[in-house]
Amino acid sequence: MPMKKTGALILVAAGAALVSGCGSTGLLNHAGPDEFAVQRQSPLVVPPDFTLAPPKQGQPRPADESVQQQALDALFGGPQARSDIEKSTLSMAGPADASIRSTVGDPGTYTVAKGQVTRAILAAPEGDGRDAQTTIEG
Repeated sequence: MPMKKTGALILVAAGAALVSGCGSTGLLNHAGPDEFAVQRQSPLVVPPDFTLAPPKQGQPRPADESVQQQALDALFGGPQARSDIEKSTLSMAGPADASIRSTVGDPGTYTVAKGQVTRAILAAPEGDGRDAQTTIEG
């Protein structure tokens, strides 16, 4: 019988020690964060942009540009000065024919002369390419 009382006493003491760890005061003096102490955050503020300059007299407003022009400027950086090599290449090429797009789209226009090797590669059967072979006649 004394063994049962000792076991029960140890069990009660262990349970009390475990339960005391759950509170903010007790044997372990657990000091956790207070989830109810909420501090108000100040609103975000956009800093001023000191690189902005006032608009010049007679210049179009930025919003007056077309959407297409704004997209092109965003993609390609707007009109830039051409390099000497680019100017030279364009002067050697000469003016473009006004109907060039219609001519290139015509099925009778051959824009690329495909040689025998290119035709053989394009005519090769489909596969994963591991065992691909071709022969060139001629």
